[in-house]
Amino acid sequence: MQVKPEQLAAHLEKGLRPLYTIHGDEPLLAQEAGDALRAAARGAGYGERKVFTVGNAAHFDWDGFVGASQAMSLFAERQLIELRLPNGKPGKEGSEALQRYCDSLSDDVVTLIHLPKLDFQQIKSGWFTALDAAGVMVKVDAVERRELPAWIARRLAAQGQRVAEGEAGQHTLAFFADRVEGNLLAAHQELQKLGLLYPPGELSFEQVEAAVLNVARYDVFKLGEAVLAGQVGRALRMLEGLEAEGEAAVLVHWSLAEDIRALKRIKDAMADGRPMPLALREARVWGVKERLFERVLPLLADHQLAHLVQAASVCDGVIKGLKHPEWPLDAWSALKRLALLTMQHLATTSAPRGAPPVRLQLALQA
Repeated sequence: MQVKPEQLAAHLEKGLRPLYTIHGDEPLLAQEAGDALRAAARGAGYGERKVFTVGNAAHFDWDGFVGASQAMSLFAERQLIELRLPNGKPGKEGSEALQRYCDSLSDDVVTLIHLPKLDFQQIKSGWFTALDAAGVMVKVDAVERRELPAWIARRLAAQGQRVAEGEAGQHTLAFFADRVEGNLLAAHQELQKLGLLYPPGELSFEQVEAAVLNVARYDVFKLGEAVLAGQVGRALRMLEGLEAEGEAAVLVHWSLAEDIRALKRIKDAMADGRPMPLALREARVWGVKERLFERVLPLLADHQLAHLVQAASVCDGVIKGLKHPEWPLDAWSALKRLALLTMQHLATTSAPRGAPPVRLQLALQA
C-alpha cells in the first residue's frame, strides 16, 4: 500500500498497520513521517521502542532483529520496533531475514523501517517487494522546483498564513522558492520564522522578502534541466550558487557538456533510423531529462548541435587554463557563456513562426 507523505496523517487517524517503510532522499519529509508514526504509536499504546541500526549488514544480528518482535516485553504489552538501513543494502542474510519478518507480523508490534533512496534493482528485490506487500510504503521524494511554490503555500496555510491572490501571490511564492530551492529543511525553518514574526493572515511580498534568507542549495545535475527548459534566470542563479558553494567547475562543465553530447548522439541515431524512444534509452536518458530531450530534439538542427559541441570543447579548454580569443578567461564566466549559448539556440529555434528570434545577450565577451 502506497501512502504519500501529505496523506499520512489522514491514514494514521484510521488506525495503525503492523509495518511501515519510509524510503527516499528528502530528509525533512522522512523525519516528519517518522515523527508522525512514532506519535501515533505512542497514542495507541505502543509504549516500548527498540531501535536497530544496520552499520555493516554482514555483521548485523539479523536473528536478534527478527526475534525482537516475538519477544515478550517486561515494560509494555505493545512495542514499536525501528530498523534503520542507511545504505539500503541488507545483503543476502538480511534479505532473507526481512522476508521472514514480513511473514510473522503481529498486531502487538508496529515496525518502522527507514531506507534511503533506492535504485531500480533494489526496488525490484525480493526483500523490498515483501515489505511492499506486507505493509505501508511512504516514499519521500525531493520537492522539485516546479512543485515548490505549491508546497510552500500548503505549509503557510497549515500555520494560518497565506500570500495574496493572483499574480502578486504567485510572484511572492516564486521569490520564496528561489531562495530555498534544494534545501527543504531550511525552507521549513524559514516558514517557521514567518510564523513567529507575523500573525495569521495574509503576508505581503515585502514581509517575505525581508524575512526569508537565501538558503538555496543547488544540485549540479539539475543545472542541465534548467538550461534545457530555457529557464535563463534560474540557470544563472544556479551557476552563481554552485560557484559560491565551491563546486568544481570541471564537474559543472561535465554535466552541461554531457547533455550536449547526448543530444548530438541521439540526433545522429535518429538520422540513422532509430526511433527517438530507443535512441533515448541507448543514451541512458530518462525521467525529467527524457521529457526535455523529447521537446528540444526536434527543434535543433545538426549545425546547431555541432556548434554547441564545439563550444563545449572550447569551454573545457578554458576551464583547464587554455586561452581563446573569443571566450572569457574565467572558468565560471565561460560556463555561463556555454549555458547561455545553449539556451540561445533553444530560444531561437522555438520562437513562433514569423516572430523575431529571441536573442540572449551573452554579456561575457569582454
